[in-house]
Amino acid sequence: MMRFERYLAGLVIVAGLSAPTLGTAQADPSAAIKAVLEKQVVDWNKGDLAAFAKGYKNSPDILFMGNPISHGYAGMVERYKTNYATRAKMGVLSFSELEVQPLDPKFATVTGKFHLERTAAGGGNADGYYLLVFEKTADGWKCIRDSTTPMTTPKK
Repeated sequence: MMRFERYLAGLVIVAGLSAPTLGTAQADPSAAIKAVLEKQVVDWNKGDLAAFAKGYKNSPDILFMGNPISHGYAGMVERYKTNYATRAKMGVLSFSELEVQPLDPKFATVTGKFHLERTAAGGGNADGYYLLVFEKTADGWKCIRDSTTPMTTPKK
């Protein structure tokens, strides 16, 4: 009986040592993804669209769901440069209500709200919400799908 008890004790010790190792293999990506978004806010508010765009995967396969639906990193960068050609049009960006939902070790979704504080000359304030899909790449977490919806103010 003594051998069997030692065997069981050994299993308990091995199982106790193995459990944390398994948990770290699937670490929650929330902090890393939120850091990407926080850096994008800083870059946007400095007027650095090139740095802001680095939060997206540089691929022709990325997808933007808006009007119109479009594909590709290069087109996204050009669209940002056209739509936000001046600092006044860029305004001051902020994100809120961020929620990261890991789907598996390589993909996660993010929902949240955005606010652009702008002067009337810059286009006025803008608000909306988004659903993003992030992929863990060799260069870190990158956005590969972006569905951003502006909120409209009801007319009185």
